[in-house]
Amino acid sequence: MTYDLYIGDRTFSSWSLRGWLMFEKFGLTHRVHLTGLYSGRLAEDLAPLAPARLVPVMRTPDGIVVGDTMAMAETLAERHPEAGLWPEVPEARALARWIAAEMHAGFGALRGDCPMQLFGRYEGFEPSADVKADLARIETLWTLALERHGGDWLFGAYSLADVFYAPVAARIAGYGLPVGSVAQEYVARALSDPAFRRWRAMGLTVSYAPEPYRLDLPRGDWPGPAPIPARAVETGPSENDACPYSGKPVTDFMEMQGRVFGFCNPFCRDKTVQDPGAWPKFMAILR
Repeated sequence: MTYDLYIGDRTFSSWSLRGWLMFEKFGLTHRVHLTGLYSGRLAEDLAPLAPARLVPVMRTPDGIVVGDTMAMAETLAERHPEAGLWPEVPEARALARWIAAEMHAGFGALRGDCPMQLFGRYEGFEPSADVKADLARIETLWTLALERHGGDWLFGAYSLADVFYAPVAARIAGYGLPVGSVAQEYVARALSDPAFRRWRAMGLTVSYAPEPYRLDLPRGDWPGPAPIPARAVETGPSENDACPYSGKPVTDFMEMQGRVFGFCNPFCRDKTVQDPGAWPKFMAILR
């Protein structure tokens, strides 16, 4: 049972991040299709998926097309009750749905003033009063969930509530937004999550000129975990003969810690260069 998932540019498409995490975090088999969100091809790419006009969109293994992340979430939860997308306890599940729906429908100031970008953290960004009000509400919801039901995540185990708030955590990080210690700790966990790191690493393989949403502010390093330094190199030989992801013969190479590793295409190499420690299949051959 393989789903098809249609997404936009990973560095900027917060809704696509939500859609991808629904599959990645709960072990649901899927194929990813990139659409031309910033190239003008979006309508053409989504034409076979009518009435879809935005990303993400999914097609189920039996051919049903579902758009909008809330509809996707509920459809996947219905189809895969064993996967634990929502909390099991009814009280926790109700609150998780509530706060996810509030995120899905609200926080317009935060969305409008702070579009998601995963390149680095803006320095000197001054949030408006409306953005601060959104942040205060988000802190109230996170604190309530964590105090009543939480652990590392909002409801103990990772759930769809954490999926919906992952782009919020990215916005807080990317704009250096002022939040209290509970929220800062939650943001740090979200940024350290290996799935989030893999999404960001894949996004960083693409460069933009001009960059969408770029502010005229200095931008420092991304506040998530610092990756292991690595770089692309032109030639091997590599320690491995097969790509750690596809098993195909290697054609593209990366140097890390004085060692050379091979991959089957530039994308496999470049996503690994961006954050080697986020990729378990690569780390297995490193050891």
